[in-house]
Amino acid sequence: MTETDGTDETALRLRLDLGYDGTDFSGWAVQPGRRTVEGELSGALTTILRAGEPVRLTVAGRTDAGVHARGQVAHADVVEAAYLGLVGRAERAPEEAMLARLRGVLPRDLVVHRVCRAPAGFDARFSATSRRYLYRIADESATRDPLRRNDTVALGGVLDVAAMSEASGRLLGLRDFAAFCRRREGATTTRTLLRYEWRRAADHVVEATVIADAFCHSMVRALVGAVIPVGLGREEIDWPSQVQQDGRRVSQVKVMPAHGLSLEEVTYPPDDELAARAIESRARRD
Repeated sequence: MTETDGTDETALRLRLDLGYDGTDFSGWAVQPGRRTVEGELSGALTTILRAGEPVRLTVAGRTDAGVHARGQVAHADVVEAAYLGLVGRAERAPEEAMLARLRGVLPRDLVVHRVCRAPAGFDARFSATSRRYLYRIADESATRDPLRRNDTVALGGVLDVAAMSEASGRLLGLRDFAAFCRRREGATTTRTLLRYEWRRAADHVVEATVIADAFCHSMVRALVGAVIPVGLGREEIDWPSQVQQDGRRVSQVKVMPAHGLSLEEVTYPPDDELAARAIESRARRD
Protein backbone atom coordinates (compact mmCIF):
# COMPACT_ATOMS: atom_id res chain seq x y z
CA MET A 1 0.00 0.00 0.00
CA THR A 2 1.15 3.51 -0.71
CA GLU A 3 1.68 6.05 2.07
CA THR A 4 0.95 9.73 2.36
CA ASP A 5 1.32 12.39 5.04
CA GLY A 6 -2.44 12.22 5.70
CA THR A 7 -4.10 10.17 8.39
CA ASP A 8 -6.72 8.53 6.17
CA GLU A 9 -5.20 5.35 4.76
CA THR A 10 -8.41 3.99 3.26
CA ALA A 11 -7.57 1.89 0.18
CA LEU A 12 -9.13 2.64 -3.18
CA ARG A 13 -8.81 0.50 -6.30
CA LEU A 14 -8.50 2.38 -9.59
CA ARG A 15 -8.97 1.03 -13.10
CA LEU A 16 -6.67 2.53 -15.72
CA ASP A 17 -7.18 2.10 -19.48
CA LEU A 18 -4.01 2.81 -21.43
CA GLY A 19 -2.09 2.42 -24.65
CA TYR A 20 1.57 2.50 -25.63
CA ASP A 21 4.02 2.24 -28.49
CA GLY A 22 6.14 -0.69 -27.35
CA THR A 23 9.12 0.10 -29.60
CA ASP A 24 11.33 1.59 -26.91
CA PHE A 25 10.03 -0.45 -23.96
CA SER A 26 11.52 -3.69 -22.63
CA GLY A 27 7.99 -5.02 -22.18
CA TRP A 28 5.44 -4.37 -19.46
CA ALA A 29 7.07 -5.78 -16.33
CA VAL A 30 9.57 -3.81 -14.23
CA GLN A 31 13.17 -4.90 -14.86
CA PRO A 32 16.24 -3.39 -13.16
CA GLY A 33 18.08 -1.01 -15.47
CA ARG A 34 15.50 -1.25 -18.25
CA ARG A 35 12.73 1.05 -19.44
CA THR A 36 9.37 -0.69 -19.06
CA VAL A 37 5.72 0.32 -19.28
CA GLU A 38 5.04 -0.71 -15.68
CA GLY A 39 8.09 1.20 -14.48
CA GLU A 40 7.07 4.42 -16.24
CA LEU A 41 3.42 4.24 -15.15
CA SER A 42 4.21 3.27 -11.57
CA GLY A 43 6.74 6.08 -11.35
CA ALA A 44 4.21 8.61 -12.66
CA LEU A 45 1.51 7.50 -10.22
CA THR A 46 3.97 7.50 -7.32
CA THR A 47 4.99 11.05 -8.20
CA ILE A 48 1.55 12.62 -8.55
CA LEU A 49 0.16 10.81 -5.47
CA ARG A 50 3.30 11.66 -3.46
CA ALA A 51 3.43 8.06 -2.32
CA GLY A 52 6.06 6.87 0.10
CA GLU A 53 6.72 3.71 -1.92
CA PRO A 54 6.16 2.74 -5.59
CA VAL A 55 2.53 2.28 -6.58
CA ARG A 56 2.02 -1.36 -7.56
CA LEU A 57 0.08 -2.30 -10.69
CA THR A 58 -1.77 -5.40 -11.86
CA VAL A 59 -2.25 -5.69 -15.61
CA ALA A 60 -4.49 -7.66 -17.96
CA GLY A 61 -1.58 -8.87 -20.12
CA ARG A 62 2.17 -8.67 -19.47
CA THR A 63 3.30 -7.75 -22.98
CA ASP A 64 6.79 -8.63 -24.20
CA ALA A 65 9.48 -6.19 -25.34
CA GLY A 66 8.39 -4.39 -28.51
CA VAL A 67 4.70 -5.35 -28.28
CA HIS A 68 2.24 -2.45 -28.51
CA ALA A 69 -1.15 -1.83 -26.88
CA ARG A 70 -4.21 0.26 -27.66
CA GLY A 71 -6.54 -1.31 -25.11
CA GLN A 72 -4.44 -2.37 -22.12
CA VAL A 73 -6.11 -2.38 -18.69
CA ALA A 74 -4.45 -2.22 -15.27
CA HIS A 75 -5.50 -1.59 -11.69
CA ALA A 76 -3.74 0.07 -8.78
CA ASP A 77 -4.63 0.18 -5.09
CA VAL A 78 -3.96 3.68 -3.76
CA VAL A 79 -4.74 5.77 -0.68
CA GLU A 80 -8.12 7.40 -1.24
CA ALA A 81 -7.16 10.67 0.45
CA ALA A 82 -4.19 11.08 -1.89
CA TYR A 83 -6.39 10.42 -4.91
CA LEU A 84 -9.06 12.92 -3.83
CA GLY A 85 -6.33 15.43 -3.04
CA LEU A 86 -5.38 15.65 -6.71
CA VAL A 87 -8.40 17.88 -7.30
CA GLY A 88 -6.99 20.79 -5.32
CA ARG A 89 -9.04 23.95 -5.86
CA ALA A 90 -10.13 23.00 -9.36
CA GLU A 91 -13.80 22.22 -9.97
CA ARG A 92 -13.32 18.84 -11.60
CA ALA A 93 -13.64 15.18 -10.75
CA PRO A 94 -10.59 13.38 -9.32
CA GLU A 95 -10.59 11.13 -12.40
CA GLU A 96 -10.12 14.18 -14.62
CA ALA A 97 -7.49 15.59 -12.28
CA MET A 98 -5.47 12.37 -12.36
CA LEU A 99 -5.63 12.17 -16.16
CA ALA A 100 -4.37 15.75 -16.44
CA ARG A 101 -1.55 15.12 -13.97
CA LEU A 102 -0.52 11.93 -15.76
CA ARG A 103 -0.41 13.70 -19.12
CA GLY A 104 2.07 16.11 -17.59
CA VAL A 105 4.54 13.46 -16.41
CA LEU A 106 4.19 10.45 -18.71
CA PRO A 107 6.36 10.05 -21.84
CA ARG A 108 4.76 10.53 -25.26
CA ASP A 109 4.78 6.81 -26.08
CA LEU A 110 2.57 5.93 -23.08
CA VAL A 111 -0.96 7.36 -22.71
CA VAL A 112 -3.60 6.73 -20.05
CA HIS A 113 -6.99 7.17 -21.74
CA ARG A 114 -9.27 6.71 -18.75
CA VAL A 115 -9.19 6.47 -14.95
CA CYS A 116 -12.12 5.38 -12.79
CA ARG A 117 -12.95 3.80 -9.46
CA ALA A 118 -12.96 0.05 -10.02
CA PRO A 119 -16.21 -1.77 -9.24
CA ALA A 120 -16.23 -4.16 -6.28
CA GLY A 121 -14.46 -7.42 -7.14
CA PHE A 122 -12.60 -5.98 -10.12
CA ASP A 123 -9.18 -7.44 -10.92
CA ALA A 124 -7.59 -6.23 -14.17
CA ARG A 125 -6.01 -9.63 -14.79
CA PHE A 126 -8.30 -12.27 -13.33
CA SER A 127 -11.68 -10.63 -13.97
CA ALA A 128 -11.05 -10.39 -17.71
CA THR A 129 -13.10 -12.63 -19.98
CA SER A 130 -11.05 -12.13 -23.16
CA ARG A 131 -8.06 -10.41 -24.74
CA ARG A 132 -8.04 -9.34 -28.39
CA TYR A 133 -4.76 -8.99 -30.28
CA LEU A 134 -3.95 -7.73 -33.78
CA TYR A 135 -0.94 -8.87 -35.81
CA ARG A 136 0.10 -7.05 -39.02
CA ILE A 137 2.20 -8.48 -41.87
CA ALA A 138 3.19 -6.72 -45.09
CA ASP A 139 3.88 -9.43 -47.68
CA GLU A 140 5.00 -8.70 -51.25
CA SER A 141 1.49 -7.73 -52.38
CA ALA A 142 1.02 -5.14 -49.62
CA THR A 143 1.83 -1.46 -49.56
CA ARG A 144 4.82 -1.02 -47.27
CA ASP A 145 4.27 2.18 -45.36
CA PRO A 146 7.50 3.50 -43.77
CA LEU A 147 5.40 5.33 -41.18
CA ARG A 148 4.11 1.96 -39.93
CA ARG A 149 7.41 0.10 -39.88
CA ASN A 150 7.24 -0.16 -36.08
CA ASP A 151 3.93 -2.05 -36.01
CA THR A 152 4.06 -4.10 -39.23
CA VAL A 153 6.34 -7.04 -40.06
CA ALA A 154 7.74 -7.27 -43.61
CA LEU A 155 7.63 -10.76 -45.12
CA GLY A 156 8.78 -12.15 -48.46
CA GLY A 157 6.33 -14.03 -50.66
CA VAL A 158 2.57 -13.67 -51.04
CA LEU A 159 0.30 -15.07 -48.32
CA ASP A 160 -2.87 -17.04 -49.06
CA VAL A 161 -5.22 -15.39 -46.56
CA ALA A 162 -8.12 -17.80 -47.15
CA ALA A 163 -5.94 -20.84 -46.43
CA MET A 164 -4.56 -19.19 -43.30
CA SER A 165 -8.04 -18.44 -41.97
CA GLU A 166 -9.15 -22.01 -42.59
CA ALA A 167 -6.09 -23.36 -40.78
CA SER A 168 -6.61 -20.91 -37.92
CA GLY A 169 -10.25 -21.89 -37.53
CA ARG A 170 -9.25 -25.48 -36.80
CA LEU A 171 -7.46 -24.31 -33.64
CA LEU A 172 -10.51 -22.78 -31.98
CA GLY A 173 -11.92 -24.02 -28.70
CA LEU A 174 -10.71 -25.21 -25.31
CA ARG A 175 -7.34 -26.88 -25.94
CA ASP A 176 -3.87 -27.47 -24.57
CA PHE A 177 -1.66 -25.01 -26.47
CA ALA A 178 1.66 -26.34 -25.13
CA ALA A 179 3.03 -26.47 -28.70
CA PHE A 180 2.66 -22.69 -28.94
CA CYS A 181 3.68 -21.63 -25.41
CA ARG A 182 6.88 -21.25 -23.47
CA ARG A 183 6.38 -23.51 -20.49
CA ARG A 184 6.56 -22.15 -16.96
CA GLU A 185 6.95 -24.27 -13.85
CA GLY A 186 3.54 -25.14 -12.43
CA ALA A 187 1.59 -23.19 -15.08
CA THR A 188 -1.07 -24.69 -17.32
CA THR A 189 -1.06 -24.20 -21.09
CA THR A 190 -4.79 -24.87 -21.49
CA ARG A 191 -6.66 -21.92 -23.00
CA THR A 192 -9.89 -21.22 -24.89
CA LEU A 193 -9.20 -19.74 -28.32
CA LEU A 194 -12.36 -17.83 -29.18
CA ARG A 195 -11.50 -16.30 -32.55
CA TYR A 196 -8.56 -16.52 -34.94
CA GLU A 197 -8.95 -15.19 -38.47
CA TRP A 198 -7.06 -13.35 -41.19
CA ARG A 199 -7.97 -10.60 -43.66
CA ARG A 200 -6.38 -8.12 -46.03
CA ALA A 201 -6.76 -4.50 -44.94
CA ALA A 202 -7.28 -1.59 -47.34
CA ASP A 203 -3.51 -1.25 -47.83
CA HIS A 204 -3.34 -5.02 -48.54
CA VAL A 205 -1.48 -5.62 -45.30
CA VAL A 206 -2.43 -9.03 -43.87
CA GLU A 207 -3.99 -8.74 -40.42
CA ALA A 208 -4.71 -11.46 -37.88
CA THR A 209 -7.31 -11.05 -35.16
CA VAL A 210 -6.69 -13.40 -32.23
CA ILE A 211 -9.03 -13.59 -29.23
CA ALA A 212 -8.82 -15.94 -26.25
CA ASP A 213 -9.88 -15.97 -22.63
CA ALA A 214 -6.16 -15.70 -21.79
CA PHE A 215 -2.77 -16.33 -23.40
CA CYS A 216 0.42 -17.91 -22.16
CA HIS A 217 3.89 -16.53 -22.88
CA SER A 218 4.61 -16.00 -26.63
CA MET A 219 1.38 -17.81 -27.58
CA VAL A 220 -0.04 -15.21 -29.99
CA ARG A 221 3.21 -14.81 -31.93
CA ALA A 222 3.63 -18.59 -32.11
CA LEU A 223 0.05 -19.05 -33.33
CA VAL A 224 0.78 -16.53 -36.08
CA GLY A 225 4.03 -18.32 -36.91
CA ALA A 226 2.20 -21.64 -37.12
CA VAL A 227 -0.03 -20.58 -40.02
CA ILE A 228 2.57 -18.62 -42.01
CA PRO A 229 3.88 -21.87 -43.63
CA VAL A 230 0.29 -22.62 -44.68
CA GLY A 231 -0.09 -19.16 -46.19
CA LEU A 232 3.16 -19.63 -48.15
CA GLY A 233 2.06 -23.06 -49.43
CA ARG A 234 4.74 -24.95 -47.51
CA GLU A 235 2.35 -26.86 -45.22
CA GLU A 236 -1.17 -28.27 -45.53
CA ILE A 237 -4.16 -26.54 -43.94
CA ASP A 238 -4.47 -29.11 -41.13
CA TRP A 239 -0.77 -28.91 -40.17
CA PRO A 240 -1.13 -26.29 -37.36
CA SER A 241 -3.89 -28.33 -35.68
CA GLN A 242 -1.72 -31.46 -35.91
CA VAL A 243 1.11 -29.58 -34.19
CA GLN A 244 -1.31 -28.49 -31.46
CA GLN A 245 -2.54 -32.04 -30.93
CA ASP A 246 1.02 -33.38 -30.70
CA GLY A 247 1.68 -30.88 -27.91
CA ARG A 248 5.37 -30.36 -28.71
CA ARG A 249 7.11 -27.26 -30.00
CA VAL A 250 8.61 -27.78 -33.44
CA SER A 251 11.25 -25.75 -35.24
CA GLN A 252 8.93 -24.99 -38.17
CA VAL A 253 6.74 -22.86 -35.87
CA LYS A 254 8.55 -19.56 -35.63
CA VAL A 255 7.73 -17.09 -32.88
CA MET A 256 7.05 -14.00 -34.99
CA PRO A 257 8.66 -10.60 -34.28
CA ALA A 258 7.16 -8.67 -31.39
CA HIS A 259 6.64 -5.35 -33.15
CA GLY A 260 3.82 -6.66 -35.37
CA LEU A 261 1.65 -7.38 -32.33
CA SER A 262 -0.76 -5.06 -30.51
CA LEU A 263 -3.14 -5.69 -27.61
CA GLU A 264 -6.35 -4.09 -28.86
CA GLU A 265 -8.99 -4.85 -26.24
CA VAL A 266 -9.65 -6.52 -22.90
CA THR A 267 -13.25 -7.44 -22.02
CA TYR A 268 -14.91 -7.90 -18.64
CA PRO A 269 -18.26 -9.29 -17.44
CA PRO A 270 -21.00 -7.17 -15.81
CA ASP A 271 -19.97 -5.62 -12.49
CA ASP A 272 -21.91 -8.13 -10.39
CA GLU A 273 -19.96 -11.00 -12.00
CA LEU A 274 -16.42 -9.59 -11.63
CA ALA A 275 -15.52 -11.33 -8.38
CA ALA A 276 -16.84 -14.70 -9.52
CA ARG A 277 -14.93 -14.39 -12.78
CA ALA A 278 -11.71 -13.69 -10.88
CA ILE A 279 -12.18 -16.84 -8.80
CA GLU A 280 -12.89 -18.89 -11.93
CA SER A 281 -9.78 -17.54 -13.71
CA ARG A 282 -7.51 -18.42 -10.81
CA ALA A 283 -8.59 -22.08 -10.95
CA ARG A 284 -6.03 -24.21 -12.82
CA ARG A 285 -7.32 -25.86 -16.02
CA ASP A 286 -5.82 -29.11 -17.30
